[in-house]
Amino acid sequence: MLGRDLTARLAADGVRSVGLTRRDLDVTDAEAVRRAVAEHRPDVVVNCAAWTAVDDAETREADALRINGGGPRNLAAACAGTGARLLQVSTDYVFAGDSGSPYPEDAPTAPRSAYGRTKLAGEQAVLAALPDAGYVVRTAWLYGVGGGNFVRTMIRLEGVKDTLDVVDDQRGQPTWTVDLADRLVRLGHSALAGAAPAGIYHGTSGGETTWFGLTREIFRLLGADPERVRPTSSAAYVRPAPRPACSVLGHDRWSAVGIEPIRDWREALHEAFPALLAAERP
Repeated sequence: MLGRDLTARLAADGVRSVGLTRRDLDVTDAEAVRRAVAEHRPDVVVNCAAWTAVDDAETREADALRINGGGPRNLAAACAGTGARLLQVSTDYVFAGDSGSPYPEDAPTAPRSAYGRTKLAGEQAVLAALPDAGYVVRTAWLYGVGGGNFVRTMIRLEGVKDTLDVVDDQRGQPTWTVDLADRLVRLGHSALAGAAPAGIYHGTSGGETTWFGLTREIFRLLGADPERVRPTSSAAYVRPAPRPACSVLGHDRWSAVGIEPIRDWREALHEAFPALLAAERP
């Protein structure tokens, strides 16, 4: 989802970019990564590659670590060799997920899942290898046209289910990949201009809601009765990997470098919805 929206945004801006799929480049292959960066000589590398199967990572942590930890390490080493900036996309799962307020960029990390541990390893590898050229952008609750996600799933289920029971005790910030791609592009330009220092940024929408609240908003946009969506607790959906009760992130660092944080989640969802609906119900 994110890679497609990012390359589309760069093309619209007239910025030359090379989008490599996992068939084009295996980020776990250090020599292949070195050759690719040396060949294309990018000013900025954005790593959208990741193991995102959160539950599978619990039993395959070593495999997830090769991609989420080893991949960024290889990219960072290659970027260090050419002087490129590296933007590493990360996740709220690096936190414990039990905060009563938004996590600031410098909050202590304490991942509770294998996925979170492997993503934190990637963050640490980038920041260690590229102290002046490594950027970590944490995000959460992503949705977009280019792949499967919660919003598209709820659009589909509204058409086949009389009622839906949706978790109401996990808080987060639904984030449109188009909005995140915009901030990544802005951050890349600012990094090249020397206006944005290396380090950690949080790329999620403003405001917050629960999965239940998000689903009710989706039903409203569909013209469906939101009362068909009923609240339930996380205990009703036990999963191998623990889900954060709080995925809400703070965004102070954007303002500090002169970039506006991403807009409110509800405004973004309303703008994104026609394309999401067309993708799910062509």
